Formats: sequence, C-alpha cells, structure tokens
Amino acid sequence: MLLEFRVRNYRSIRDEVVLSFVASKDKKLAETHLATTGISSLPNVLRSAVVYGPNASGKSTLLQALFYMRAVVAESATIMQPGQTFNVQPFRLDMEYAKQPSEFEITFLLDGVRHQYGFTLTPERIVDEWLLVYRAPKPQQWFRRSFNEETQSSDYEFSITHLTGPRKLWQEATRPNALFLSTAAQLNSELLGPIFRWLVEQPDYFGAGLSPLPDLTTQLLQTELGKKAVREFLASADISISDVVSVSRPGFQQQILFGPDGANFSREEREILMPQFVHHTEHGSATFELHEESEGTQRLYALIAPVLDVLKNGRLLIVDELDRSLHPLLVRRLVRMFHMPELNPLGAQLLFSTHDTSLLDRTLFRRDQIWFTEKDRDQATRLFPLSDFSPRETEAWEKGYLIGRYGAVPFFDEPVPPTQAAG
Repeated sequence: MLLEFRVRNYRSIRDEVVLSFVASKDKKLAETHLATTGISSLPNVLRSAVVYGPNASGKSTLLQALFYMRAVVAESATIMQPGQTFNVQPFRLDMEYAKQPSEFEITFLLDGVRHQYGFTLTPERIVDEWLLVYRAPKPQQWFRRSFNEETQSSDYEFSITHLTGPRKLWQEATRPNALFLSTAAQLNSELLGPIFRWLVEQPDYFGAGLSPLPDLTTQLLQTELGKKAVREFLASADISISDVVSVSRPGFQQQILFGPDGANFSREEREILMPQFVHHTEHGSATFELHEESEGTQRLYALIAPVLDVLKNGRLLIVDELDRSLHPLLVRRLVRMFHMPELNPLGAQLLFSTHDTSLLDRTLFRRDQIWFTEKDRDQATRLFPLSDFSPRETEAWEKGYLIGRYGAVPFFDEPVPPTQAAG
C-alpha cells in the first residue's frame, strides 16, 4: 500500500509537497475507509484520496509526478539509451530552481515492511538515489548513491549486512542516466527485484482526457466469470444495458506508452474483439456498438477492467478527472467500491482528482482523504489536506469549499460594465 509520496521541483511544483495516505487518529468511517498495516507507529492507511483545486493549480502535475517516477524506474535501465536525456521539467519560473534537480520519493508497504525509496535527476543524469527499509523501528539504509562533482561519477554507500549480492557488478553496470535499483533488478537482485516490481506494477494511471483501452474490459467477456463481472458492474450503474457480448473484427490497435522521454505511439493491424450492447424495452430490443453509446457509458465500460483488476490484486488506481463524463452518483459508486472491505480485501487504493464538489460529503470521505491544490504568488503549487482546517463536525464541506474557506478555488475580477468602460 502507498503510504506517502513526495515531490519537489517538478513542473508547477517548486517546494516539496507531500501527499500522505497515512490515516489520522480520527475514528470516523474507520471500518470501511481504512486498511490496517500491522505497524504500531502507523496502524492505518487510507483506501482512497481525492484532490480538488482550480484549473492549472497543479492537480494533474501531482498525479503525473507519481506516474513519472514509476516510468523512470521502469525504463531507465532498459529503454533509455546511453547518453539519452530524461524529459523532466523543473520549476521554470525561478532561475535558481530551474538549474536544480527534480526530486521524487515514495514510501510504501511491501510484505508488511515499510520501504522508502527516492531519487533526484536532471535531464542528463541521476544525481542522487537512496533506499531505506524499516524492518526495525530504526531504518536500514540499503544503499545511497550521490553524484561527485569532482570525479563526475557517482559515489555509493552500501549496507553489507542487508543488501547482499554482487553490488560492485550492479554499480559498474549502472549508467549515469539509469537507476541503480532498476539496473540491479534487471541483473536479478533477489532483494531489489520485489521493490522494483512493486514500483512498476502497483500503480495504474490514467491522465486527464485519457481513458483505459476498452479492449481490457472486452477481454473479460471471453470467460464466463469475467462476463458475469462486467454485466454486474454495468447493472449496478443502472445505464439500461441488459447484456453485453463481443464479436471479432479486423482493425487497428493503437497504444500510447508513457516513458521518461515522453509519449510514444504504436499502431498495429490485427483481429480485434469489439463489444456490443443489448438494450431491451417493452417495444423491442436493439444492439449497439461501443461508439454508439454515450461518452459516459464508453468511459465507464473502459474503466471496468482496471477497477476490477486493482480491487482483485490490491493495487493503486490513479485517475485524473475521474468525474469526466460520469454522473456524480456513478463516481460515488466507484469510490465506495474501494471502501467496501468485501470488494477490497487486499487494501487497493484510489487516488483521483475532480471538480465535482458534491463529493465533498462526510458520508463518502473522511477529512484526511480530501486534499487541495492552489498556486501561491510565485505560481508554485501548494498541496494541503482538509484536516489542516479542523472543520467542525457539522460543517458543510462543499459550501465551505465553494465560498473559499479552504482556499484552492478560483477568484474572478468583477467585469466592468460597458458603459463605465466607455466612459
């Protein structure tokens, strides 16, 4: 489970911001909204978190930063070529920060043990990299890597006791533009391999304006169990679809892959499974193609497979603008699936951004699950939770947010009447 994510000097984020999934001591909705960790110092973790803020305040940047970190871990040791640069953008409105490295750090639970991993990088190289493991109350530093300006190479510190294996081999194989963790995992490190896989496989990210490929959900229709799950999901959404089937047709499949060097597109001709939706009324029935359904139905259908997979395997789902084209009650339904222990026994987590203020509801969220972004006078993103304001038990969160009590809302200048402007 994700415990905490920190990022500094990345796009609109200048100073360090911290997104925490560690639950406060508040007992509200604890049985449904929290997952236990087995660690006395941080006993509970949130199953979901939502980010609010005006347009261009940094909501998307925060979510992208988490997935960008994942991309660097996944591809720096394999897809990145010697001498290739990272497509990383520091905060550009302050010349001091524009020359500094960007920093990413994530803290997570793996097999019940807290891990803290991070790195800093410039477009040209990895500058620092570190891994702390909390098998005891005092953390064990498994390794630290630091760039030496004098030698123009990296210095390494290793824990001989805890990080076993051919460390010298891994070090020598690590390029300036590759992570040591990723390189060692590719060279079959038994200890670092599971950490690498968690960082790469745990998050599932969908950016603003993007939806999952519907093929993933259509693939579920090929088994009776998968078909049953898809039908039940659509039925629970109450969108008048009585059945869904799949047919095979020739076509083109396009993929978008996000890596450290940006987005890459591929297009392949192949037989494609296409969903068809059956609608029944008192006067007859008809079958519709996916493109003939509403945009909301198309988006919901595409989300079914990722949501079910994340819930089944206890992963992290990140969705920018979850409410796009979806009815507020349907968004509530998706969120509540993560809050239902019977549907989410492994502690899957949901992180999303939205502008839908109707979700600011104490029956849906706890105070520590709601986060806000806004920009300061230097146009740098700030991130802070609702719990910082200690709202009263009976306070209407939606109203408080809309009147600016918590910040993170746009403010508009009053327009000048035409007659006054002319005068």
